[in-house]
Amino acid sequence: MPDPIRVLLVDDHALFRSGIKSLLQRHAEFEIVGEAGDGMEGVKRAGQLKPDVVLLDLHMPGLSGRDAAAMMAEESPGSHVLMLTVSEDAEDLIETLRAGACGYLLKNIEADALIAAINKAAAGESVISPQMMGKLLKGVRGELPPKTAVQTVVASELNKLSPREREILTFIARGQSNKEIARQLELAESTVKIHVQNILRKLNLTSRVQAAVFAVEQGIVQDSEG
Repeated sequence: MPDPIRVLLVDDHALFRSGIKSLLQRHAEFEIVGEAGDGMEGVKRAGQLKPDVVLLDLHMPGLSGRDAAAMMAEESPGSHVLMLTVSEDAEDLIETLRAGACGYLLKNIEADALIAAINKAAAGESVISPQMMGKLLKGVRGELPPKTAVQTVVASELNKLSPREREILTFIARGQSNKEIARQLELAESTVKIHVQNILRKLNLTSRVQAAVFAVEQGIVQDSEG
């Protein structure tokens, strides 16, 4: 049996933390290694505990979730930070992704979807609530102030991608996992993983979210909301 996914909960609402803890403890694949009630404590605990995944609230007293995410990315690079928030603000979404979070989930998420998201994050995948994906894509197309735009890659970098890599990039931009891409293209999941790694390397990107942003900026894929 594989080692459990080690999770740190950071939220200033003790009752909410208790609910998430109770949910995750019903699943053997998770181990709650710690809790924190504010951003600074969360950064400290992440550095001490080195969790696989941090569930991090955005708006907390003192150090914000965005700043905490940036500090965790610097001090605990092996921990995958998932924002879990009530904020549906597109600027909050983009700023936290830029700060180093690997995903952005809304607190009204269904239990099964949260479980799946934590597993994806632990595997190094990016996860964004479906209702926020359209806002992300619109934001990087310039409908938010320029200061919120994710750093772009020179368009000529696209020429480095093979036809298959470009095809997979469109699936990444739609938020699909390696398993989903493999099923649609009738490829082994391990093959898709190699293609994704090659895409990130060739485009000088560090995450699937950045790859999705790049795809939209270059007109490779359009978001479903038009």
